[in-house]
Amino acid sequence: MRGTALGTSGPDVGVVGLGCMGMSWAYDELGRDDTASVAVVHRAVELGCTLIDTADMYGPFTNEELVGRALRGRRDEVVLATKGGLVVDDPATYASHRDGRPEHLRAAFEASLKRLGVDHVDLYQLHRVDPDVPVEESWGAMAELVREGKARAIGLSEASVEDIRRAQTVHPVASVQSELSLWSRDTVESGVLDHCREQGIALIAFSPLGRGFLSGRISSADDLPEVDGRRRLPRFQSEALAANLGIVDRVRQVADRLGATPAQVALAWVLAQGENVVVIPGTKNLRYLEENAGAARVELDDAALAALQDVPAAVGTRY
Repeated sequence: MRGTALGTSGPDVGVVGLGCMGMSWAYDELGRDDTASVAVVHRAVELGCTLIDTADMYGPFTNEELVGRALRGRRDEVVLATKGGLVVDDPATYASHRDGRPEHLRAAFEASLKRLGVDHVDLYQLHRVDPDVPVEESWGAMAELVREGKARAIGLSEASVEDIRRAQTVHPVASVQSELSLWSRDTVESGVLDHCREQGIALIAFSPLGRGFLSGRISSADDLPEVDGRRRLPRFQSEALAANLGIVDRVRQVADRLGATPAQVALAWVLAQGENVVVIPGTKNLRYLEENAGAARVELDDAALAALQDVPAAVGTRY
């Protein structure tokens, strides 16, 4: 698989990585299958999907433990990324608050290392900027981890251009993780994508398949498990979901012409936004993993890009 670097001096990764959240949290939690998830992680490494992304809040904590088990004996084959700075208040509703205090980030990081069973991570990310803590203070604490050799690089998540600029005055920003897909283009409209491209910062796109919707496998809320957290999201409510099927129809038309799947076309569109872009679709299904990895080989011609650029705007907010 073709690759790209995380920042100007960070590690190289395959342009398709693996987001691990849904293996143990937020989606079909009753359908959790750790054995299947470990197999997916192992196959991802074989396919070149070397960026493995988790966070302490996923579970909370259980996802890091799962990823740690999956990577035993294979640690050196992956670029391991985790996050801190979001604290879960109620796992049942996913309610959380931000905590960017240096002392919290240090404690959270050390706890993540123990759960993952490693002595360092390749990328440590501030899950959200805390409005009550200057980003320079949070970033300075994370930079200490780099100087100590416990993190190879550090990144931001869902940050503004101003946040990125302020962090860069303290220590290089290797990556910015933000939602980016055909139905979530805030990162493009806000200027974050352009800024990252100009500064040599990797843009790690989470939910590049619109939480699975752009794969074309969800036509109503009935296609989601009863305990699936997506049922709470505005875009998955009945009227909004029905309207958003128009986006999937356009993606499917392009996919049929190119001999690809809708998921591959949706991922290829995100990757076409820049050579610094990495996608981390999540799955615990081997077939879907291999399908997603194949997106790195899909070439979108001018006609396809034009058709996808004009897809309808999504109905409903992200959260």
